[in-house]
Amino acid sequence: MIQFGGRQILLSPSGPVVLGFLIFSIFARLTAGSLLRGIAYHSYQEGDQLEVIATKLTSKINQLPYDYYSVPFCDSQDVTARSRRVNLGQLLSGERAKTTDFQFRMNKSQQCTLMCTVLLQNKDAAVLQQRIAQMYSVRLSLDHMPVVVKGTTKGGNVAYQLGYPLGFVEDDSHYINNYLRLKVLVHREHDSDRDYFQVVGFEVEPKSLSFYVETGEVTKEQCTAPRAAPLKVEAGTEVPFVYDVVFEESEMNWATRWDHLLKPSDDVVRLQWSVTMNSMLVGVFLTALVGFILLRTVLRDFVRYNQLDQEAPEEDSSGWKVLHADVFRTPRYAAPLCVFVGTGTQVFTMAAITQVFAVAGLVSQGNRAALLTAMLFLWVATSLVSGYTSARLYTSLKGTKSRKWVTTATAFLFSGITFIAFFVLNLVLSMFRSQAAVPLRGLVGLLLLWFCLAIPLVFVGAYLGYKRRPHEFPVRTNQIPRAVPKSPIPFARLILPLVAGIFPFCSFLCELTFILNTMWQGQIYFLFGFLLAVFALLTVTCGEMSVVFTYITLSNEDHRWWWPAFLASGSSGLYVFLYSIYYLKTHPGFHGVTLISVLIYMVYMNIISVAFALMTGAIGFHASFFFVKRIYGAIRIE
Repeated sequence: MIQFGGRQILLSPSGPVVLGFLIFSIFARLTAGSLLRGIAYHSYQEGDQLEVIATKLTSKINQLPYDYYSVPFCDSQDVTARSRRVNLGQLLSGERAKTTDFQFRMNKSQQCTLMCTVLLQNKDAAVLQQRIAQMYSVRLSLDHMPVVVKGTTKGGNVAYQLGYPLGFVEDDSHYINNYLRLKVLVHREHDSDRDYFQVVGFEVEPKSLSFYVETGEVTKEQCTAPRAAPLKVEAGTEVPFVYDVVFEESEMNWATRWDHLLKPSDDVVRLQWSVTMNSMLVGVFLTALVGFILLRTVLRDFVRYNQLDQEAPEEDSSGWKVLHADVFRTPRYAAPLCVFVGTGTQVFTMAAITQVFAVAGLVSQGNRAALLTAMLFLWVATSLVSGYTSARLYTSLKGTKSRKWVTTATAFLFSGITFIAFFVLNLVLSMFRSQAAVPLRGLVGLLLLWFCLAIPLVFVGAYLGYKRRPHEFPVRTNQIPRAVPKSPIPFARLILPLVAGIFPFCSFLCELTFILNTMWQGQIYFLFGFLLAVFALLTVTCGEMSVVFTYITLSNEDHRWWWPAFLASGSSGLYVFLYSIYYLKTHPGFHGVTLISVLIYMVYMNIISVAFALMTGAIGFHASFFFVKRIYGAIRIE
């Protein structure tokens, strides 16, 4: 039996165990199944059938991913037979698993294999032309290795592009890449008089060629013809889909098969080092400057106050010491502040653990679905942190009347707004028949995670927080509040926190650009070590700016420091949102972007900006709270 909100709740001894086991089983089925298959070690013998999986069609200028079979590719199977199970992270990222009509066997090269011939109807030609004009690319995978186009950068370094372009536009005509030269990199192992092979790479060279199909075959001379005309997409055109398969042995091991895709070019590494070192130098300089000034000022205040205590206590009538009886007074709107701090602490915990996992290699850096699944799991697990933090802080602020509201708002406010925005956006995506629309089973899975795991964990954390001893304050609070002097700067309480938020934003700006490129331009983010270093710098900067702003507020004899401490660093979320608008307008990848893509972009960037504001605000609040307790605990109060 537990007591919560003045009511006693009786729990069966076996009830929570059974419920927890059922919920965990559902979560494992929704999230872990495909991940485990994705990291399983696969070996093939020569001649074994290989299955090529299609995941989606993606574009940089149109954020709506589509199904592979939304365009007239070869399709000899029914919907049920070609579909494969995917996890919740893949559903949320718009990935599906559909089998294709590619037929080839391990270590058996093929040349000029005709997969099928498709006669384009008016509707098919229109869809193809639209997809080609919007620069869609085709995502395929073999043994969980994505197909890539191998190229070179301007500096001569090897670069890989995920997927291959569906076609190209030339002189207002649309051409489809119907001829694929596939290269499968394999690693050979010898065991018990048999050779085994592992797939360690999957490359493609797409071309658009007009073939003359006779008796259902394509001659080798046609595939190697240097002057073959490209195939124009028009109604009534017969499109033959032809492919070659070449198997090439590689010294690369199966465990390191992602390394060549995740290895950044020298230009990217130099740029990251330059950006990170500049940010670190600025951060170290700012930390040293702020620390020196603040430490020197606070020590001087301690000396002055101690001298006044010994010589003339009655002259102690200015500075932050005079607020000792009001500094820990319960602020206005304490309940919302506790909710924001608790939610922000949860975001910070989730972000920090995710980055540590990525750096340690526990989460595949190239598998966005796996990373999304890990973040979703951590968000559910850290719900305990948000409930505990908000409840204990509210109890420390002498809050008793709104305990239920604080706990409920912590469980529903940010998560509820995010889910409503996601649900509405999902309806819009369904209207456009985009593969990004999460099916019903995915929505049910999200609701089960939210209502059956996340919300109960928030309430358990709140129960523990209310039972825990409140934070002890070093000074007592008077019943009558002290009058606050009028500030000489108009709207200072609004303007100064906005100015303070610039510094945390600037410390994270360059890394934010890399993250946006990964999210919206289809790039792979692989430098999590740099991200973790910049994240640590962001944490320090948020704490410093909030502490400085809190000290300035108290020095002006204003005891209302609670909300400014949160807003001084939390206002950086506003600059993230403003920068996202600037990024949308200036990045060349968004030129010609569709209206629905803008809608998707703005909805998700709003959510990210709010989460960033809550996280940085919580960091600043905790730093200021620790600072205020320390300085008032170090002075003598008569």
